[in-house]
Amino acid sequence: MPILHHEFTQIIIDILDKYFPENGNIIFNNSQLLQYINIKTKAANRGSKSRASFANHYAIYVLVEDYLQNEFHIKNGYEDYEGAQYTALLIRQRELPFGSKLQNHALNSRLNEEFKKYFLISDYLPIIRDIKTNRYWINENLLKLTIENKTINIAQAIKDIIDAYIQARTESFTNFMKRCQEMTDIQQQQPEAAINFIKELINPNEDARVFEIVSYAILKEYYAEQKIYWGWSPDELNVESLSLYKTGRTNANDGGIDFVMKPLGRFFQVTETIDAGKYFLDIDKVQRYPVTFVIKTEQTIEDLLKIIAAQASMRYKINAVVSRYMEAIEEIINIPQLILFFDQVLESNRGMKVIEEIVLQSRVEFNMDEEVLN
Repeated sequence: MPILHHEFTQIIIDILDKYFPENGNIIFNNSQLLQYINIKTKAANRGSKSRASFANHYAIYVLVEDYLQNEFHIKNGYEDYEGAQYTALLIRQRELPFGSKLQNHALNSRLNEEFKKYFLISDYLPIIRDIKTNRYWINENLLKLTIENKTINIAQAIKDIIDAYIQARTESFTNFMKRCQEMTDIQQQQPEAAINFIKELINPNEDARVFEIVSYAILKEYYAEQKIYWGWSPDELNVESLSLYKTGRTNANDGGIDFVMKPLGRFFQVTETIDAGKYFLDIDKVQRYPVTFVIKTEQTIEDLLKIIAAQASMRYKINAVVSRYMEAIEEIINIPQLILFFDQVLESNRGMKVIEEIVLQSRVEFNMDEEVLN
C-alpha cells in the first residue's frame, strides 16, 4: 500500500527527527504503527474529508502512556508486565480533550480490526488483550524498530505525535467555534459575512461532523416554517410545525438515523459517501423504513439516484430486490439543495437561528466548554 502523505505527515517526521536526527523518514517508512497513525491524522487540516475521531488515537495513546510511565522504553521486562487495567485506561481516555464520551470499542476490537484492514499481511496487531483478566498491552513489536542494525524505541515519539495532533484539532475546533461566535455577534451588521461563512461549511471538503451539524441547523429551520394539519376527525384538526430532532452524536451507533422529524416520523441519515451498500445497510437497520439521505456532494440528485441504482443492480441482480431498496430512499438532499433550503431560511429572517444552532451542537459534539474558548 502506498504511504499516504498529507499536511500533518511532515509534523510526524519532524517529531521523529527530534528523537532520531536525520532518520525521521526512514523510521516513518519502516513503521506500520506510524503509518497507521499518519492515516488517522489526516483530519488535522481543516479541509480534510476525514472525520476527526479520537477513539483509535486515544486507545494507542493511553497504552503507550502506560508503557512510558512504567519506563519500559528504557528497561526490559514488558513481556512480564501484568498489563494495564481496562477501567484505568477508559478513565484516562475520557480525561483527554474531546474524549469525555468515548466508549470501549477501540480498546476492545475496533482499532485492531481497522489496523488489519490497512496492513493485511502484518504479523502484529496494536493491542494485546487478556479477556479473562481484562488487562491490556500495546504490542511492543510495533514500538521497537531496527534501523541500521540498531534497535530503537519510538514510544515517546508516538505520544508526542498524538499530542501534536490533539493540539492541532483543538486549535482548529476552537477557531471554528470562535468564528461561529463572531458570526453571531456581527450577523446584524454584516449579514453577508455570516451567510458566506455558513455556505463555506457545506462544501465537499468540510469536516464530516461539521457538515452534519450545519446540515441539521439548516434543515431544522427550513422545516420549522412548514406546518401540517392533523386530527382524529375533519372537524378537529391540530396545527403543528415540523420539528427536526438530532438523535445523538455524529458517528454514533444509532442504527443509521441521524435526525428524526416530528410529527411525520421521517428519518434522515447524513453521509459523505456514494455507496449503495452503506445506504441499504442503514435501511435494513430500520427494517426498510423510508430514509432521507443528506449527502455531502455537489453531484445532481438525478445522477446520485442513477449511481445508487446501478450499484444496487450490480450487488443484488434481482430487480424486485433492487426496487424495494430504491423505494426506501424517500429523498436525497445534496449540497445545492441544502444551499437552496438555506436561502429560503434567510428569506424568513431565520439565519441567526441557524448560527445559534451550529454553536450549540458544536459545543456538544466537540465537548468544548465555555472556558476552552476563552
